[in-house]
Amino acid sequence: MQQEALENQGKDFAHNWVSSSRFVWFCQVFIIIAFVLGGCYSLYAHRYKGKPEVNVPENTLYNPKYK
Repeated sequence: MQQEALENQGKDFAHNWVSSSRFVWFCQVFIIIAFVLGGCYSLYAHRYKGKPEVNVPENTLYNPKYK
């Protein structure tokens, strides 16, 4: 039983520091890239579409026109 534990210790995620740190690093890189791409898509989807046509009452202009 002890021999099996020692043989599997190198393959276990918790005991192999090199492979676990590499896995965590790749997870962090993937998550950062996913957030950046998601933010870029959100900015693209909610971008400024242009100057809207707004009807302004004539009595509120800089030089108002009264009846």
